[in-house]
Amino acid sequence: MLEDMRTVPLVASSIDAAAFAPFGWLPLPDTDPDDGVQTLHFEWDDEHVNVIAHTADEVERTPDGVLLCDRFFRHDTHTQVLMPLDVEAVLAVAPAEIALDDPAHLDRARAFLLEPGEAIVLHRGTWHWGPYPLGEEPVRLFNVQGRRFLDDNRRADLSVTGARLGVTVPRSLLNRS
Repeated sequence: MLEDMRTVPLVASSIDAAAFAPFGWLPLPDTDPDDGVQTLHFEWDDEHVNVIAHTADEVERTPDGVLLCDRFFRHDTHTQVLMPLDVEAVLAVAPAEIALDDPAHLDRARAFLLEPGEAIVLHRGTWHWGPYPLGEEPVRLFNVQGRRFLDDNRRADLSVTGARLGVTVPRSLLNRS
């Protein structure tokens, strides 16, 4: 089935607050006057902090290294904080207000390269895929989300659209740190 799907190219960009705003926000320094304007939300009062990991074998790749995104996940009851701790990773996102059941919806997806130590906060309901490692080494992620996330873990299978995303990261963005 996946072999028959059309692959829509999606080029990752470096992350900045303006580009990421439709999907969430970037934590600010405590000295920034806008720090605290955005706050975390946990509808079920089940905040939980842990370290998770994603491995290279969780994602299908083309022979030339394009990462194939065939599904997205979302959490409607809570925000989620993610920060790669050790390696570069790529994150794809799509706005909460779309259903991801039409190939035209893929035009609203974006991908971002995350360097180790770059944190993001996903708005409630933001569709997300990853962050996944770019290479063979797993990415360890600092993670803040609802403890009961499995009870609120909607999945959009892109096979219903007949298309998937082919995510690439330009060489010019790699190893910036």
